[in-house]
Amino acid sequence: MTDKKTIWHDVLESIKVSVSPAIFSTWFSQTHLIKIDELNGRVLAEIGVSSPFVKTTVESRYFGMIQDILSKLLGKPCDLTFTIKDLPQKTKGESFAPLFEEPSQTEELAQSLEKSRIRRGFTFENFAVSSSNQMAWAAASAVAEAPSSAYNPLFIWGGVGVGKTHLMVAVGYSILKTKPQTKALFCTGEDFTNDIVEGIRNKTTQAFRDKYRKLSILLIDDIQFIAGKDAVQEEFFHTFNAVTAAGGQIILTSDRPPSEISKLEERLRSRFEAGLIVDISPPDFELRCAIVQIKTKEQGIDIGMEVTQLIAANLDSARKIQGFLIRLISEAKLKKSEITEEFVQSLLGKGTEANHQAIRSSPSDVIDAVCKYYSVGKRNLLGTSRSRPIARPRQVLMYILRTQLGLPLEEVGRVVGGRDHTTVMHAVEKITSLASQDVQIREDLVGIKKSI
Repeated sequence: MTDKKTIWHDVLESIKVSVSPAIFSTWFSQTHLIKIDELNGRVLAEIGVSSPFVKTTVESRYFGMIQDILSKLLGKPCDLTFTIKDLPQKTKGESFAPLFEEPSQTEELAQSLEKSRIRRGFTFENFAVSSSNQMAWAAASAVAEAPSSAYNPLFIWGGVGVGKTHLMVAVGYSILKTKPQTKALFCTGEDFTNDIVEGIRNKTTQAFRDKYRKLSILLIDDIQFIAGKDAVQEEFFHTFNAVTAAGGQIILTSDRPPSEISKLEERLRSRFEAGLIVDISPPDFELRCAIVQIKTKEQGIDIGMEVTQLIAANLDSARKIQGFLIRLISEAKLKKSEITEEFVQSLLGKGTEANHQAIRSSPSDVIDAVCKYYSVGKRNLLGTSRSRPIARPRQVLMYILRTQLGLPLEEVGRVVGGRDHTTVMHAVEKITSLASQDVQIREDLVGIKKSI
């Protein structure tokens, strides 16, 4: 049978074609084939992975893909097992080098990045991809490979901290890395507005037009900022036409799609919609775990699966994760403490009040929201059934009424079918405990709060 290293090299090459660079580097770069045995016409492959966290993710998400690739390569049906075992030749300190090694910077590229106001840290290599942002990542990658011919303009929208700016800047970085002489510029909608106001005030509008209209790559963050400003929209309309007519690429980000940006001129709206519009959803639990892993290893620290999952379960955006990790690392250094679950939990607990703002709704609104979210009837929710599909939503209801509406224990019990205050106390304690450990409960609470 062919050499194990050769077989696994071929498997990894096939995987590279199917997943993003960030996913490959995060989950597959440190895997290896430990051994392969053949029995009764089937092949049993034992695959080594670097940690329990990687093992869990690869088994749950990529088992079928690996199995198919191996079966095609070997021409026989394959069974897989995964074992936590480091690469034999790996030495201390090099385990994460492939993912976080900074690409070499030439003087010309460094100058181009500075002139274009493009940050080095935002690259495709350290952008974690999952189902919530895969479409946007694919579109941005296509634009980076073929500017102005793939999607022009590319319009990326989504909430705060989902990675819109990172992805947009990654396109600029990728293009400049290949062609440092490209005329590119990253700015915000506010920067663009301030520049045109300054140009009108100082009668230097020609200098403004020379700055923006001769670009090959124009990246504007938070374009919704120009809405309602007639002179700014007029100037952007002509800038947009000039850049695209000359074969330049435009990428825009916003917190909402063009159709929902109020006071945006119709001619601009139609141009935005003429390209590709993609949205980025809030990161799911798996993606948040990957973000935690990426950010911690960028800082040169290694945390276990349990700590990673604890952070990902309690923070719902990349921006919050990054801010918390900065605080975590600083506190750990200051107190000379190891980063353990208890240490992380203590820091997460300090932010509880900020993360749980009171809901301004009536108890009936909360009941309706819980019924709708869990698809249970109001009579069952407030009734006597103790079956799991009913009891857990009821506990969540009592938790929200108590912690978010601030109702007294006796009042919560009265609202939820006339229950004793000790039952309410138990429910609140149970959900409080689960919220820091169970990802699904955490997601449920966020989903219900958003719907109220």
